[in-house]
Parts: sequence; structure tokens; C-alpha cells
Amino acid sequence: MSFLTLNKISKSYGSGSSKTDVLHDINLDIKEGEFVAIVGFSGTGKTTLISTIAGLIQPDSGEVKLENKHVDGPSAERGVVFQSYSLMPWLTVSGNVALAVDSVFSHLSSDERQQRIEKYIEMVGLSHATNRYPSELSGGMRQRVNVARALAASPRVLLLDEPLSALDALTRANLQDEIVRIWQQEKKTVVLITNDVDEGLIMADRIIPLNPGPKATFGPEFIVDLPRPRDRAAMNHDEKFKSLRGEITQYLMQVGQLNTDTGSDNVIELPNVKPNTSNDFTDSGVEEPNALKPFKDNIGEKKYLEYFNLKKVYPTPKGPLTVVEDFNLNIQKGEFISIIGHSGCGKSTVLSMTAGLTDISDGGVVLDKKEVDSAGPDRAVVFQAPSLFPWLSARENVALGVERVYPHGTAAERKDIVDYYLSKVGLSGALDKKAAELSNGMRQRVGIARAFALSPKLLLLDEPFGMLDSLTRWELQEVLMEVWTRTKVTAIMITHDVDEAILLADRVVMMTNGPNAKVGKVMQVDLPRPRSRKELVAHPDYYKYREELLNFLAECDNH
Repeated sequence: MSFLTLNKISKSYGSGSSKTDVLHDINLDIKEGEFVAIVGFSGTGKTTLISTIAGLIQPDSGEVKLENKHVDGPSAERGVVFQSYSLMPWLTVSGNVALAVDSVFSHLSSDERQQRIEKYIEMVGLSHATNRYPSELSGGMRQRVNVARALAASPRVLLLDEPLSALDALTRANLQDEIVRIWQQEKKTVVLITNDVDEGLIMADRIIPLNPGPKATFGPEFIVDLPRPRDRAAMNHDEKFKSLRGEITQYLMQVGQLNTDTGSDNVIELPNVKPNTSNDFTDSGVEEPNALKPFKDNIGEKKYLEYFNLKKVYPTPKGPLTVVEDFNLNIQKGEFISIIGHSGCGKSTVLSMTAGLTDISDGGVVLDKKEVDSAGPDRAVVFQAPSLFPWLSARENVALGVERVYPHGTAAERKDIVDYYLSKVGLSGALDKKAAELSNGMRQRVGIARAFALSPKLLLLDEPFGMLDSLTRWELQEVLMEVWTRTKVTAIMITHDVDEAILLADRVVMMTNGPNAKVGKVMQVDLPRPRSRKELVAHPDYYKYREELLNFLAECDNH
């Protein structure tokens, strides 16, 4: 018998010509005690869906039923945990959980309520932080408080709206395990909204895709018939896991294909003008090789980028803190390197020193036979947030860098360089849109175009896709690979994502935990290029590489 039922749910916003149909004909039956994961991507209406189940908004048509009773408003029997933490900053951990307990269990004595508060704080592993305030907690700890508060109200259904998407990989994995443990212990019915296929496979009994809107509908359900407990490393040897993961990934890629503009090569060509960052640049007026040429000279040069005994020390009230120590690495010209490791291991510090944005405490970085001692346009950086000027168009944001690197070019040549790279990242139709009008994914495309348009010697990427949903991230990884294949610019990417590291890199550099972090291991990724995600998950060596990275991260976690 169905415990929670969604029957022909549809929801729109606005009216007339501005009306947007978000959800259309959503039907779902969930059994009591079942764990269902709904894989939704940006713009699919996943938050609208979870809010409808919670009774926070009403559908235009259809209904939600819990044990055959119509849901017409919010209730403590449906606990919600959203992506944002929503904690009261002036209350302690105990005080935040008490809000739910005092509201739902006002009939209990003070001692009974306090016991309940302490039980759920202990359940999420925060007994040591009972009297701390949210500002004193990490992101993962704040989300644990949210989970404890939701559970303390004793809901019959726990609704999780991407609660872990803003967390680093280690914290995310730990909280996934924590939620599954609590689900089994408390025998709750759980609906999880996620953009991560692996998260669904680790946690759920069923995975149901929410197809992209407008008029988002459910796709076919996938039964996750994998034994529990589910060990991340062990599942790499499970053929059923591999097959199911491949099926879901391919389905999502198929329904989520965005219409990117890849046919503009014949319209826009790079002019024959060399960047002023290349070693052999001369502003002589003589025709030079085009802007792609400098990258391809001497590809494979062994010590194009060299790190020797790199060290970074920060002063703290408790004394000097050595974040990175004895970091040694040689990178070939034209090589793509991924750097992976747990939060706080100094990955971004290494990248920031390479960019010249952070002073080096000891050791050094040499790029193309010149020691790095300051920032410069020969090193382009793409951050997690692309830092665009919101009042400027996509074209104007890219032009800012192009004007600095090609001051000797004509206005027409600079415009062609800007338009060429924007077309390569699929933005030919949005050249004159203001950055403020672009989606997160489109803004990150502008950031990638701007970096490549600088024609840098070195491309530095600091988790550029970390804030994007999986589908947008997959697509931009393809965009990045396509443009990198054309340029062969030497590139370093910081990432928490094991699959992203393997997909993009020639070598993956694994860093030990901080403080005093260093290179722990280097893995050569011997997979043919050009690569695609679809081919990657089918390659016989892919899960071998994946297991090696997961094992290294697990070992770091245990030390």
C-alpha cells in the first residue's frame, strides 16, 4: 500500500505571456520506510516539488496524500532540510534543535524535551558542540544541526532538498553515511532531491530522474538493488553498480542535452595576431602565427612548469601554521593536471601561489624558465565564481582581458578573438547579454572563454564547476576539453570530484591532508583522447583509476 502519493501534480508561476510551467503531471507512490532519490538539475523544479510535498506551496492541479489524507499545508509530520542551513545565528546548537522540539512536544515536561534534544544532537555526532553558535561551526556541522532539528520533530517523512551539495566531498560522504544510518535506525520514509548520481546510488532504494522543464516530468525509475551497507570503494568491483550507474548517467545526458552552438567555426576565425605574453612576441607588423600557435610550440617540454620545495606558512594567534610544505612537481608543456585532496589540504593555496596571488614562503615556482613572483596575464585563473562585472555584457567581460593582451591588434582583430572564444563555449547567442542576466552555468562559460582568450601560458582552474548541478557540470567539462584540445594550453585544475579529475587529466596529483600538505601520490591517466563521459564509464580501466583515487582519499581520512 502506498504511504505517500503524488497524483497528477502540476505547478506554474506567473500568468499570461510570462507564465512558466514548472511541473507537469507528476505521479509517484512511495512505500512507508522507503528511501527515494529524485535526481533533478537546475531549472527542473526540484525545490518546487519538495515544497509541494512539504505543503509549503499548493499545486495548481493534482494532490499530495500522506496515508490517504490530503496534504493542504505544512506539518511537523513532514520534516524538511534545505540546501541552505536556515539556522538562527543567535541560538546555540541546542537552542536551534529546541525550536522544533518545543513546538511539536509542548505537552512534554522540560526534562523530557531536553532528553529529546540531546538524543538527536548526539545522533548527528554534535554532542561536543551543543553550546556552540552557528558562526562557530563548519558547513557540514551546520547541516548536521539542520538534520537533527528535522528529526527531533519526529516527522513521518523526511524531505531532503540537496542538503549536501554545498559541502566538500569528504564531508558530503560522511553525512551521506550518517543520514543512511539514521534512516535505518529511525525507520523514516525519505525523499532526497540530489544532482549527484553517486549520492543516489549510495543512499537510495529507487532513483527517479526529474526531466528538464519547462513542464518537468518524471523519467523512468531505476531500482537500486545493491546490498547494504554500500562501500564506495567496494562498489567499483560490483558489475551491477557499474551497469546501473552507466544507465542512469546515459539517460540523464540524453534527456539533458543543451543546444550549444558548435557550428560557428566557419563564421569566426582567429586573426593572425600573437599575444604579448608569448616569449617570442614582437610587435613588428610582420604576420605572426595565430593565437593558438604559442601553446603548441615545444609541446612535451619536461620542466615547463616546475615546483621545487614549495612552502606556505600563515601567521596565526597560536603561532605559524605551515599549510603546504615540500611540494615538488614537474609539469610538461601541454599537460593537463588535476589536483585532488580533502578540504584544507592546501590545493587552492598551491594554485594561488602559482597565479602569483599569494606570496611564497619558501621554495619557488618556475614557469617557462621564469620564476613566478607576481600575478600576470600569462596565467589565467578561473575560480568557482567567475567574478564577472554584472553590468557588462559577456562580450565586454571577455574584452577586458583581450585588450590588455592584444593592445597591438586592431579593434576588429580583438573583437574576433572575443567572439571566437565565446562561440567555442556555446555563447554566440548571448554575446550582448549582461552578466547579471546569465545563469550560473552561462557565467562560468564566460569565465572559461575569458581565460582562453588571454592566450595564457598556464590555465589555472580552481573548482570552476563546483557550484553547478551535475548536468551543467558535465556539459562544461565537455566544453573545457574541446577548447583545451584545440589549444593544448598547460592546465591545472583543483577539484573534489574523482570522476572530473580522471575525465580531464593526463595525471592526477593527490595531496596529503594539511597542515604540512605535500604531494602524496601521482597517478598517470592512460585513457585515449578525445574523451567523453559516455566512453569513460564504459572503459575497462576507468573503475581501476577511480578505486585508486578513492582508496587514497579514504587513507587520508583515516590518518
